[in-house]
Amino acid sequence: MAIFDLHHPWLFVFGVLGNIISIFVFLAPVPAFRRICKEKSTMGFQSLPYVVALFSSMLWMYYAFIKKNAILLVSINSFGCIVETIYISIFILYASKQARRQTVKLLVGLIGVLYTLIFVATLFPLNGALRVQVVGWICVTVAVLVFAAPLSIVFQVVRTKSVEFMPFTLSFFLTLSAIMWFGYGLLQKDLCIALPNVLGFFLGMIQMLLYAMYRNVKPTADLEKKVPEHVITMVAVGNSEQIHPVKSEDMINKLDDVAADQPSDEENNVNPPAAQPLPPVANDHENEERACGKVAKVNVPQPIETPVLVVCAA
Repeated sequence: MAIFDLHHPWLFVFGVLGNIISIFVFLAPVPAFRRICKEKSTMGFQSLPYVVALFSSMLWMYYAFIKKNAILLVSINSFGCIVETIYISIFILYASKQARRQTVKLLVGLIGVLYTLIFVATLFPLNGALRVQVVGWICVTVAVLVFAAPLSIVFQVVRTKSVEFMPFTLSFFLTLSAIMWFGYGLLQKDLCIALPNVLGFFLGMIQMLLYAMYRNVKPTADLEKKVPEHVITMVAVGNSEQIHPVKSEDMINKLDDVAADQPSDEENNVNPPAAQPLPPVANDHENEERACGKVAKVNVPQPIETPVLVVCAA
């Protein structure tokens, strides 16, 4: 094949290095999925990044097949398809019913519908160089969207001054991968491969710069580690079996109104009874139940916020 032609030694070097570095990028989520298997729970992780990565790898494989002489592009995206399929299978195995249903919808929408539509719309009506060009620019569009996805993590780092969800190693390998595939596309004179990796390079550099700025800074808004506890105070009023949410202040006002409506001791000409202490009002640190004034504390669980990892291997 022309890809192994000795007249293109640097093309071969960039392609091989791009494959090796992209393998490390594809394997970056392995620790997270080992934890999922150990805990037998997805723990709030999302399947969207892995479904999008599978969709992107399948598109680049299709582009490489119709372009021809791009064996190194086929090899890395074949590996990506296999790895992402394993990730998604593990996620579906341990996900809740709702998360599993959402993942299946994503697979049907992106792979079953959109990918099939692109394949049919470009394979039969188009041919030759026109088909390669159309599919190539579709891949560029998807790659730009994939590379733009981690921008939410960049904004989160600036806001919280925490680099917990933006590890330096991953940013470093993403930057190297973008450099290798940019060189590969440049030597191939293929703008569809080179162009999206320019964005990938600058995004990787921004991530590493932010890591250098905030790696020793104490977070000012560590929302991921210290989530405030949300408490709902519920009081059973009267003999009703229904429990209604009531604020502590409302309970105090209600007791004061009841006391005001009672006739005074002078009007009744009776000795005032011994002062009875008011029932204690539940505060945010109590977690107990009481009859006829039953107070229950309900902790609203907060979803686990997880880093978004999307891989573009071309």
